[in-house]
Amino acid sequence: METWKTLKRELVFKMPPYLTVESHTVELPDKKVIEDWLWLVTPDFVNIVAVTDEDEYLCFRQTKYAVDGTSLAPTGGYIEPGEDPLLAAQRELLEETGYKAKRWEKLGQFSVDGNRGNGTAHFFLARGAYKTAERDADDLEEQQLLKLSRAEVEAAVARGAFKVLPWQTIMAMALLRF
Repeated sequence: METWKTLKRELVFKMPPYLTVESHTVELPDKKVIEDWLWLVTPDFVNIVAVTDEDEYLCFRQTKYAVDGTSLAPTGGYIEPGEDPLLAAQRELLEETGYKAKRWEKLGQFSVDGNRGNGTAHFFLARGAYKTAERDADDLEEQQLLKLSRAEVEAAVARGAFKVLPWQTIMAMALLRF
């Protein structure tokens, strides 16, 4: 199968570091050309499922602007320009929870929107998490750090309590891993 080709890019809107909107002219494999294909550029990000040696899953109960009410959430954040995704995951886990982990496994990297871009999600499973410091998070949301059992996480995933798609996805993936 052939991929689409970008023939031209035009800047529509830019608000660094969080959003750039471009208009692309693209050519399909059948040579049809589409003008004004909107493309979103947002920072790549990491999400981490951290599990302690006592099989406690570190999660947050928090609010998000686009989410109605509260949601459960894994640790996560933006990757800094030029930063390795694993190093970003380790930094975010320490900042947001005060924990480090003994073993790290990459669960994959995924396009957020296959048609419009919108960043890449890098998912990690951090096992053997242990507390080393106090939280030093700069998040705007109110967050409550929780330690959930596997059964509690399974029930939360089943009822859709992780209300942001990447969060629900990584939690389900982690449950499938072990």
